[in-house]
Amino acid sequence: MAETLAPQDAAPARPASLTELFVAFTQLALQGFGGVLAVAQRELCERRNWLTPREFIDLLATAQVLPGPNVCNLSLMIGDRFFGWRGACVALAGMIAAPMALLLMLAWGLGHASQAPEAAGWIRGALTGIAAVAAGQIIGTVLKLSAPLREHELGAPACAALAGIAFAGMVWLRWPLLWVLLGLGGLTCTATWFILRRRAALAQGGGQP
Repeated sequence: MAETLAPQDAAPARPASLTELFVAFTQLALQGFGGVLAVAQRELCERRNWLTPREFIDLLATAQVLPGPNVCNLSLMIGDRFFGWRGACVALAGMIAAPMALLLMLAWGLGHASQAPEAAGWIRGALTGIAAVAAGQIIGTVLKLSAPLREHELGAPACAALAGIAFAGMVWLRWPLLWVLLGLGGLTCTATWFILRRRAALAQGGGQP
């Protein structure tokens, strides 16, 4: 009897057209208060099922290593995954078009409102509240993204240790992001490569060490 696939092992869906891809990334961008990454995993993995959680983690890791905003890098890679260079352009356009229009309107409105002294207080309070909500969204996203790491080749304890070192290095020791990516990222890539290579060798040798 064929083994039943778990929901997370099912084959992901894909956008039916470039229009659907553009609309999806536009909706994703408009939900991204405080950062698109806070809702990208839920929208792309859970709601639309275009990516598995592990695929999302892999693409996000690549997007963070590359220069430029990671959300733009992520949209380019996902669009290219489904429709090649046309999909990359459409996904990026969906990611930036509507937020750019809203940002220009908001900047114009805040510029006029800041000229009134009585408006400065509530503008400052509103921005402080938005920052608190954005921080909560990011923390929730980190907790969600940590789940697929339990199945990583390095194992959950090693992944947790690396995450702790990266956090401590950036928050308390003030390490530059480039050092963290090249140092810890390079170490992780090398260790994972050796593990995968060893597993492949064992599989070819019939499981003999």
